[in-house]
Amino acid sequence: MTSNQDKTSLDDNITTQSAKFDDIRHFRDDEVPEAIQSILNDDTLIDGISSYMFKRYPPFIKKMLKPILRLELKRKFAKVKTIRDVQLQVARFMEGIIRDRTDGFTYKGFDKLNPNKGYLFISNHRDISLDPAFINMALYALNLDTVKIAIGDNLLRLPVATDLMRLNKSFIVKRSLSSVKEKIKAFSELSEYIGLAIKEHHNVWIAQREGRAKDGNDATEEAIIKMFYMYGKKQGLSFKDYMKTLNIVPVAITYEYDPGDEAKAKELYQISHNGSYTKGEFEDINSIVQGIIGYKGRVCVCASEPLTQDFENASDLAHAIDEFIYQHYEIYPSAKIAAGDLNGVSDKELEFFNARLAKMAPEVRDIVKQMYAKPYLNQQKSLAGK
Repeated sequence: MTSNQDKTSLDDNITTQSAKFDDIRHFRDDEVPEAIQSILNDDTLIDGISSYMFKRYPPFIKKMLKPILRLELKRKFAKVKTIRDVQLQVARFMEGIIRDRTDGFTYKGFDKLNPNKGYLFISNHRDISLDPAFINMALYALNLDTVKIAIGDNLLRLPVATDLMRLNKSFIVKRSLSSVKEKIKAFSELSEYIGLAIKEHHNVWIAQREGRAKDGNDATEEAIIKMFYMYGKKQGLSFKDYMKTLNIVPVAITYEYDPGDEAKAKELYQISHNGSYTKGEFEDINSIVQGIIGYKGRVCVCASEPLTQDFENASDLAHAIDEFIYQHYEIYPSAKIAAGDLNGVSDKELEFFNARLAKMAPEVRDIVKQMYAKPYLNQQKSLAGK
């Protein structure tokens, strides 16, 4: 029988770069050049970019411009050799998104973090790619290490998408496994990877739930918390002691306007009226694109200090994460208008909200209003101690 001490010593020989994590980890620096070449040689990606960039051109012009586009991308990324180089490119891209697709980006609380520690950031989930991207921008601005990003394998149906995500420090959460045995093994591997990453002083981001909160009701899934503990339990640590080692930092992310609000509402409408919703093959990829190019109004990310309380179980920890997110969600006019509170709302802001709603299908307007109102209502209940 192996003692707890023996288990710990065995784990000490394993790192996030160990071969056992090759199927979920992000790329290493030495793998970056080859990955970039593979991506830029992929016709699916080039077709997608050219279709977006040259959408007003006739097909024969698009065909002529594709080789030029490929050569220009290869020239641009010729000097990208490491993960940090990739992240700098992403940061420049995000600066453009903030400039052109938002009315300003603010961040709070991140200056209280120790640059010599690794943290597990757990946030509410609104946008597939931008949630961790905005957290990274806050960290980047303060010269803190960017996060390793947990991403579901449901988003990785295209090999080129997998490579792109893994270049941006994304590690894979295996959600599509069918057997219970396979799922338990995958969650155990994921738990160990996250635990080791924090131990190695890396930052990690994961959403508080599987899938976005399409109805605006942010709630931490206890199953995710229990997954974290699998590695701690393996080492013989109590729940409360292991959770402290993860340096958990709740983060509240707020978009004044959600580029995917109508699409989310249509999905909820279909579920409520037909009992189910069938997602298109590349719908998640389309959601990523819409989130990036769509108007977001103001954006705010607010980080907590690391949670240090003695949490006895997953329910208590999930509740603490939820309470921080509820209370630190930035209440913009869109949320107040949707909730029926016009105090401090200008006529211009009210007119903009109503005009946006009027452009949507009539059957989803109430769903969209409820989506924007829910964080306001959650905050009011939380502050009232209910």
